[in-house]
Amino acid sequence: MPKVVVKDKWKLKKWFTVLAPTMFGSVPIGTTPADKEWKLLGRVFEVTLFDLTGDFSQHHIHLYFQVYDVKEDKALTRFKGHELARDYIKSIIRRKSSKIQAIVDVTTKDGYGLRVTGIVLTTFRCKTSQKKAIRKIMMRILTESASQMTLEEYVKAMIFGKLALQIMEQAKKIYPIRKVEIYKSKLLTIPTPEGPKPAVIVPQPPA
Repeated sequence: MPKVVVKDKWKLKKWFTVLAPTMFGSVPIGTTPADKEWKLLGRVFEVTLFDLTGDFSQHHIHLYFQVYDVKEDKALTRFKGHELARDYIKSIIRRKSSKIQAIVDVTTKDGYGLRVTGIVLTTFRCKTSQKKAIRKIMMRILTESASQMTLEEYVKAMIFGKLALQIMEQAKKIYPIRKVEIYKSKLLTIPTPEGPKPAVIVPQPPA
């Protein structure tokens, strides 16, 4: 019987350097293997803000980047979303205080659509009417800020605390506030000449 030649799939694969989005300086964030370039499209990579800045105080901020293009041996990514570590959220929640959450869909000045979740933690328990007023402030600031900022500006405002500070300044007029966080975000749509389209990348072989 003729010998069956078994190919080592790993040897057939090529390694690609994954780059962060341009808003984070296009710095390398890792490497990944693939036997075909198109198979990289849609892959999601998770890093912490600490990985990008070297600031350990930002290790609880998790960022998600998705490959949208491949050039030579470089996998290019775009921002897909962020989320604060659950352990961190648990650590800042206190008894006998209120947690107020707002989830809102926003559109940036340059046409990107995101779903954003913000949370406000009060110093003590507040009334339902106060919760509603604070939630309204959160939703207004998150929405209005998006309409005035590009995606890059908005992402940085979320993860570096600018939006949280704006919410804090307004919400504390309603009730004493202990902490404000933009808990998570998710990219929903991207702008195209034909209009917004879902930010979904499905890897498909070239025609």
